[in-house]
Amino acid sequence: MKLAVSGKGGVGKTTFSALLIRTLNEEGKHVLAIDADPDANLAAAVGIAGADKITPISEMKDLIFERTEAKPGTIGGFFKLNPRVDDLPDALSVKFGNIKFMRLGGVKKGGSGCICPESTLLKVLVTHIVLARDEVVVMDMEAGIEHLGRATAKAVDRLLVVVEPGRRSIDTAEHIKRLASEIGLKNIAVIGNKIRGKNDEDFLRKNLTEFEFLGFLPYDDALIEADLKGISPFDTDSSAKTELKKIIERL
Repeated sequence: MKLAVSGKGGVGKTTFSALLIRTLNEEGKHVLAIDADPDANLAAAVGIAGADKITPISEMKDLIFERTEAKPGTIGGFFKLNPRVDDLPDALSVKFGNIKFMRLGGVKKGGSGCICPESTLLKVLVTHIVLARDEVVVMDMEAGIEHLGRATAKAVDRLLVVVEPGRRSIDTAEHIKRLASEIGLKNIAVIGNKIRGKNDEDFLRKNLTEFEFLGFLPYDDALIEADLKGISPFDTDSSAKTELKKIIERL
């Protein structure tokens, strides 16, 4: 099962991803967890010790040069467009239970649509992960779907968009859906987060009528406290964990 998770910054996308990953791990699944959002810290949310010391792949200059035969940060020139990546998920991942964790990092672009060694390596790696790996894959994406291309989009089983009751979150969900349709990714579902009651749930259903809803996670002070204390939301006593099991059953 290959899952990509997206949503507006601040909606709880990384919290949801971490709960999903840890719940799958608890159920005995082998999970490849990919942090593809440069602004997030999925490792800490999963509960991996020393999360701040994990080097993003996009910053591994020697590796990028070895695989693409070009220096990171360069634009133009010649470099391999199909570098070898099949060994990287095992060689570069951090282990936690049945979870293998990788942090992709961001690519600083010199212009829209630039092709550089770093972005090429990351996209080839994501393609390999989605098409060739046999683990459950969970990718925590940024608000767009930057790392997905047409080849990978068709192999992603579901794009999960996390939304909260609010106009900007709804607008972002619509934007993500448009981006996804442009590359042929049609299996999209929504998870409502920070739900305070039936009114919030009804608001989202009313404003996102073209989306399939997989579930709703409650507004929970325990999850906020977990973030403040720097512990995994899975290691709290939250009713969101019960809802996550239902979401996985629906998936």
